[in-house]
Amino acid sequence: MVFQVTLNKSGNKFNVKKEETVLDAALRSGHVIPYSCRSGSCGSCKARILSGRIDYGEYEGNILSEAERAQGVALLCQAHPLADLIVDAREVTVGEEIQIKLLPCRVMKLDKLNHDVMRLSLKLPQNQQFNYLAGQYIDLLLRDGRRRSFSIANAPREGGELELHIRRVPDGFFTNQIFTTMKERDLLRFQGPLGTFFLRQDSDRPILLVAGGTGFAPIKAVIEDAIEQNITRPMHLFWGARTEGDLYLDGLARTWAEQYEHIKYTPVLSEVSPGSSWSGETGWVHEALLRHHSELSTFEVYMAGPPPMIDAGHTAFTAHGLNEDNLYFDSFEFSADAPQLS
Repeated sequence: MVFQVTLNKSGNKFNVKKEETVLDAALRSGHVIPYSCRSGSCGSCKARILSGRIDYGEYEGNILSEAERAQGVALLCQAHPLADLIVDAREVTVGEEIQIKLLPCRVMKLDKLNHDVMRLSLKLPQNQQFNYLAGQYIDLLLRDGRRRSFSIANAPREGGELELHIRRVPDGFFTNQIFTTMKERDLLRFQGPLGTFFLRQDSDRPILLVAGGTGFAPIKAVIEDAIEQNITRPMHLFWGARTEGDLYLDGLARTWAEQYEHIKYTPVLSEVSPGSSWSGETGWVHEALLRHHSELSTFEVYMAGPPPMIDAGHTAFTAHGLNEDNLYFDSFEFSADAPQLS
């Protein structure tokens, strides 16, 4: 059966086909609502079902509580309609030129940035146009049908080159291939751009950016794009990592802060070896941010990193005055296979 979904805030309607989730159908119909992982592990697509019935699908238990379900909240990336729905979800404007495509690409270069992060440079065919917003991600399609999601780490540029920062996951099927057998000029396929993590330019609020590990990748793209577009809103980047070696492009972030008055940079280490000369911030990255900015009602916050960091930051920042409408995040779930978009 086909059911109709109405987005309460905009009044826009679209149909959901059999086996589609609400999110998949929305994207297929050109209606972009906030989302990130598409696997039920981040919570970006939470929305309240105002009318109708759904199958909640599968998701990680801590992402959607029983109390939220009792209030009609669902994860739209997992929810399957069982009747026509009215959903209280806001739409995100990305522009007509941003279209999700399935494209080939070629490995141009492999650069090992530290002991477990590889920079993978990809080249698109010359006859293919690929538009995206800084901060979005792509799915690499593996030969066995599996997919892996990676943020684009560079601002959009002419020439069709994409930069990915890929951390080697212990026993990771694909990431181990990147570090061991992948070669320059290998051919890959990808789908994208995906996600709603990008700088909102219809605001003049100062910006706080929080990166955890390779969550630096989409943050890097956002900052590079803002510099290229001469956006001078105050920006303060907090990059959390275990050790100094895990800040794999620390020099680049320090260069931004040195060259641009409106950009500040604070690295934060959670593990400092005895006898280390480190004199910077330590502990959890969200706590370091609050030591610098204790009242957040006037800010926008952009977070990219592992789910525990996102969850801790969300709780702490809203408790310190941040409006949830001004919080944007990209939650990295390294092990989950992303579902295919129709």
